[in-house]
Amino acid sequence: MFEWLVAPLRFAFMVRGLIAAISVGVLCSAVGAFVVLRGMTFIGDALAHSVLPGLAVGFISIGKGDRRGLFWWAMGTAILVALGMGWISERTRFREDAAIGIVFAGMFALGIALISTVRGFSVDLVHFLFGNVLGVSNHDLILLGAFGGVVLLLLFLFYKELVLVSFDITLARTLRIRASFYRYLLFVLIAVTVVLSLQTVGIGLMLAMLVTPASTAHLLTKRLPSMLLVGALLGAIAGVIGLYLSFYWGVASGAAIVLVSIAMFLVALVVSSRRELVRRFRRS
Repeated sequence: MFEWLVAPLRFAFMVRGLIAAISVGVLCSAVGAFVVLRGMTFIGDALAHSVLPGLAVGFISIGKGDRRGLFWWAMGTAILVALGMGWISERTRFREDAAIGIVFAGMFALGIALISTVRGFSVDLVHFLFGNVLGVSNHDLILLGAFGGVVLLLLFLFYKELVLVSFDITLARTLRIRASFYRYLLFVLIAVTVVLSLQTVGIGLMLAMLVTPASTAHLLTKRLPSMLLVGALLGAIAGVIGLYLSFYWGVASGAAIVLVSIAMFLVALVVSSRRELVRRFRRS
């Protein structure tokens, strides 16, 4: 058993992958808690697909060889798209989900149009669609640590304001809290988290990683601080187990991480359902 646990750690790419998987699991769970509470589960998938135009333009501008530059194109595109979603939902009568859907559809269509004009990009796009946590470099870890640390720090500093805006934006405005600013801030934090997670789980599975650990924690606890801690722990565990399964079974690392996360959700669902039945039985 000890050899089974230690063997993958002899490879540098596995050590980097584990660090990245744990970091992304914690980060997605922390930000995902606010996504679940606000009922914005669609935003993760929308932002992940909306970076396609940025990736295509970056691919055209800097060429195929420089993957590092594509990160900045994806980050800039995701932040602009997030701000656009917030602006449309605030300045018009559309709800947030409608604004997210409109921007998502437009950006995704633009991305497909640009990709169709670039030869060879469809093959390179597989890296972004399905993720490649085992291909994480030291440079990627530095970016993940820097941007992820800033996201967690802002969540900590503005925790009360973000909670208030998430639960009752009308009350926040009554208390003269800059509700619009914190609303835009939350959109930007989600966008940064999505881009940082693309290397690990890819565009196709981003939504599951952002929502599933937080939803699992929500089943196990009703207090937001506990939800953040439990979700972060579950996200990290899912990353480690999923990566080990990927190493020994030869399956895609992003898919393995997400499947482990969903398995945890199903177990939590069964546990919470049984707990609720016991409570009803005792009351009756």
